[in-house]
Amino acid sequence: MAKAQADNKVYLRIIYLISIAIPVAVAFLIFFPAEFSLIGDWVKVLPKVHAGINSLTVFTLIAALAAIKKGSVVVHRSFMFASLFLGLLFLVSYVLYHSSVDSVKFGDVDHDGLVSEVELEDVRSSRLFYLIILASHILLSLLVVPFVLFAFYYALTGQIERHKKMVKYTFPVWLYVSVTGVVVYFMISPYYF
Repeated sequence: MAKAQADNKVYLRIIYLISIAIPVAVAFLIFFPAEFSLIGDWVKVLPKVHAGINSLTVFTLIAALAAIKKGSVVVHRSFMFASLFLGLLFLVSYVLYHSSVDSVKFGDVDHDGLVSEVELEDVRSSRLFYLIILASHILLSLLVVPFVLFAFYYALTGQIERHKKMVKYTFPVWLYVSVTGVVVYFMISPYYF
């Protein structure tokens, strides 16, 4: 019993560490972007990959929900692990991309890194809509991480009631983040080079 409690403390510390490290890394990329010239131009395809990963995540999350509604815990678990793997893959790819390429700005038609008055006039309210979707996507993606990790922890340690309570709110947020990731990509894709 003492070993199990010690193991649990280790897992909880890992969850806390990851939950802090991810927002710090994303904030660092946003506020202190750095470019690594060793990576190459191939990273410019990663936004499409991100949209694909988010689309697959939407699928695996919905499939996991359908499986558990049918009582198939094993299938549910498989789809949830696939969702977690896709989230990890997205995170690595996201960090790689944003540490290699300047961020693209919505409405920047001439790709100079600025949205001029003329460009702003062309996009008007769609830019505000994009920024609202993007802000909610980023904020919720950072906030959902610890909840997702705790939901997995509760499921894997047999704390099913706590798992159910956690996923009641975590699942829709994770699904929203995945869907808006695709929406954000399609909205900004005309401004990629």
